[in-house]
Amino acid sequence: MAIPNTVTMYPYTQIIFPDKITFGNPVIIDSFVLIYVKKHMTIGNYVHIAAFVSIAGHEEIHIGDFSGVSNGSRIFSATDDFVDWGFGNPTVPPEYRNVKSGPVIIGKFAMIGANAVILPGVTIGDGVTVGANSVVSCDLEPWGVYINNKRIRERNKQGVLATYEKFLANSLS
Repeated sequence: MAIPNTVTMYPYTQIIFPDKITFGNPVIIDSFVLIYVKKHMTIGNYVHIAAFVSIAGHEEIHIGDFSGVSNGSRIFSATDDFVDWGFGNPTVPPEYRNVKSGPVIIGKFAMIGANAVILPGVTIGDGVTVGANSVVSCDLEPWGVYINNKRIRERNKQGVLATYEKFLANSLS
């Protein structure tokens, strides 16, 4: 499958299995991004994926409309759990590894800060802002500003949605 022409993809970006991805319009994917998914991925409308982002895993991944993933962030829908009984890496047979996997859902109007890590099975609600260098290991409720898994303040939902209404009005005229 060819990448749709509504996707601007800069040099040195690598997408493994692009036929498993549904792309919105428009989408910008900066240089040095790696996307490697084995199940379906959806990248919504008006999504930006910044340089040096990697997105990988064995489960579904969804990035909602008007969302962004900042430089250096990592999104994983599967990872080895080294705390419990498993050991190794992909060179070790599966029965000796303790792989944790789950879909990753990033809602509409969400922003993932630079160098953040999103772990498997996480849902990031609509309008969430994740701070730079955060590690997100549990679901984040909509319209909050988070550092790691801790909500530190509210995001201006009414302001964002009012600006969105202006955007829609100008886009239709």
